[in-house]
Amino acid sequence: MALRFRRIVVLTGAGISAESGLGTFRDKDGLWTKYDLNEVATPEGFARNPRLVHEFYSARRKNLLDAKPNAAHAALAALEEAAGGNLLLVTQNVDTLHEQAGSRNIRHMHGELLRTRCGPCGHSAADEDELTLERQCTACGRAGGLRPDVVWFGEMPFHMDEIADALGDCDLFLSIGTSGTVYPAAGFVLAAAHAGAHTVELNLEPSEGHSTFAERRYGPASAIVPDYVNSLLSGGRHGGTAIAD
Repeated sequence: MALRFRRIVVLTGAGISAESGLGTFRDKDGLWTKYDLNEVATPEGFARNPRLVHEFYSARRKNLLDAKPNAAHAALAALEEAAGGNLLLVTQNVDTLHEQAGSRNIRHMHGELLRTRCGPCGHSAADEDELTLERQCTACGRAGGLRPDVVWFGEMPFHMDEIADALGDCDLFLSIGTSGTVYPAAGFVLAAAHAGAHTVELNLEPSEGHSTFAERRYGPASAIVPDYVNSLLSGGRHGGTAIAD
C-alpha cells in the first residue's frame, strides 16, 4: 500500500525499549540516577577506572541479551517495509531490538552495545562477551585497550552527515521515546521542519521540546507507535489527533 509520505526519518530513544525491560536514562528511575555518568560514560571515567566501566557495560550486555523487541519495534519494521527503502531509522539506543524486530535501514548514532572497539587501533567487531582488561584485541593483539563501541559524553555521534542529509530531504519526521534534551538529536525536529516535513512526537509524556512538533501523541510506546503506523498504512495523512497549544 502506497504511503502519502515519500521520505521518512524516524528518531528513537530509550523510551521505545523501556517496555522490553531495558532501562531509560533521564526519568526519575533512570540509569543516570543510579550511576555517575562521569565515571561510566566518559573517556575520562574509563581512563580512571576501566574495570568499573567494563563491569557496567558487561551487565548491560547481559540485560540486552535477555530482552525482546516490543510492538513499537515491530510497527517500525512494518513501516520500513511499506516505505520501500525510503525510511531511515536513526536510533540513540545502543541495543539491537530494532534489528531483532526486522528493521534494516538503521543508523546507531550512539554506537552499539554488542560491539567492542580497540582504543589503540580502532578495530571494531561484534561481541557479546564480558569486557575485561585482560582480553586482547583480535586485530592488533594488545590487551587493556578494549571498550564498548558506544559514544560517550564528549565524543562525536556517528553518521551525522548522513543523518543531516536525510533530515534535509524528508517529508515526515517521527521522534519516539526520547527526552529531547540532548543535542544534536534534540535539534533534529527543527532541521526537519525547516525542510518542510510534518513533525510528530510519540512519547510517554511531553519532551522539553514538545511545542516544536506539529503533532504529538502520548502514552506507552507499545500502544501509540503501532496505532500511528497503522493510521499511516491505512492511508491517513496523520496518525491520531494532533495536540495543539
